[in-house]
Amino acid sequence: MNPYIAELIGTGVLLLLGTGVVANVLLPGTKGNGGGLMVITTAWALAVFCGVVIAGPYSGAHLNPAVTIGLAAVGKFDWGMAPGYIIAQLAGAMLGSGLAWLMYRHHFDLEENPELKRASFCTDPAIRNFPTSVISEALGTFVLILAVLYITGAKIEDEQGTPIGLGSVGALPVAFVVWVIGLALGGTTGYAINPARDFGPRLMHQLLPIQGKGSSDWGYSWVPILGPLLGALLAAGLYKAVGF
Repeated sequence: MNPYIAELIGTGVLLLLGTGVVANVLLPGTKGNGGGLMVITTAWALAVFCGVVIAGPYSGAHLNPAVTIGLAAVGKFDWGMAPGYIIAQLAGAMLGSGLAWLMYRHHFDLEENPELKRASFCTDPAIRNFPTSVISEALGTFVLILAVLYITGAKIEDEQGTPIGLGSVGALPVAFVVWVIGLALGGTTGYAINPARDFGPRLMHQLLPIQGKGSSDWGYSWVPILGPLLGALLAAGLYKAVGF
């Protein structure tokens, strides 16, 4: 295991579970069909928890180019490692979403609406307005990165002051942050808040032999890349401005 493999596996698990829940809720004939927003946002939050538990000890579990860039911008991560992390995250996102399609492929065949097929892979705005969508993605990512920058390690101390680690409990705070972003800010664009989360699965939607899949909507694909990167840099700027 090394940091890059950890990012690939952690992001892969994140996208397997995240795109998996969307397919479960949206596609016909599944056990979870019609489960709604609460099911989707909860599963995405728990997917983040799983990814962080797996990758955290080895890479810090960025799982998101916006996190990598945000941490590097405030001096908490080496810029020289950023390209490798981002490539690993993108590869993991492609792998995870591909596995989710493989599992639900018969349900994809039953669905006649190409937009619902695509929605199981990547995000799409409720109202197609590019400036508003960029702001939505930037704001959601701003909250995520600012919270990540201020999260402290999960530990308690005994009577002698010896640290007692809490293990995987330390992955819970970021999962809660992603959960509330989805519930509160996810209604406009589907809260990608992660360029790899959208671009990797969108590319897989383009490449996979999905029956009647329609367009991958590349005209929108730049929004969930630019918005999260702007949000990450704004959060980093505020963090540096107010002191840390």
